[in-house]
Amino acid sequence: MRTSDLVAKRILDLIEQSERHTAEIRRNELAEALGCVPSQINYVLSSRFTPEQGFIVESRRGGGGYIRITRVRVNRSTAVMHLISSIGAQLDRGVSRAMIENMHRGGILDEHTALLIDSALSDTALSNVPPERRGAVRADILKNMLLITTKF
Repeated sequence: MRTSDLVAKRILDLIEQSERHTAEIRRNELAEALGCVPSQINYVLSSRFTPEQGFIVESRRGGGGYIRITRVRVNRSTAVMHLISSIGAQLDRGVSRAMIENMHRGGILDEHTALLIDSALSDTALSNVPPERRGAVRADILKNMLLITTKF
């Protein structure tokens, strides 16, 4: 498992254990516990814990500083529409996988649907698409698949 996946999993586990759907972390302490650099924590927070993915990230600097990550609960249709609007014109494989995992964990996608979408976005499924076009095709496929999920 990649370092960014481990960081994201640890943060998601902390959020899920909390009654308020909130995790408070100290960046340096988490980095030390996971054996990574603090900038890796920043990367994961900025790429996987965004408002479009249903999270609010607040930070307080200083000696007693912390980072607070809160999962925001919205209805399924609103969450899907926010996700669609956040995708953009290109989507790399790692980001697509993280988005699908977050949607599954958040209850937006059931396990079967998440696996189907993940499979459709894989490099294997897109092997006949030139590598320089895969990001655009992947973004279009995910947007369309998410649109259809709002109808069920």
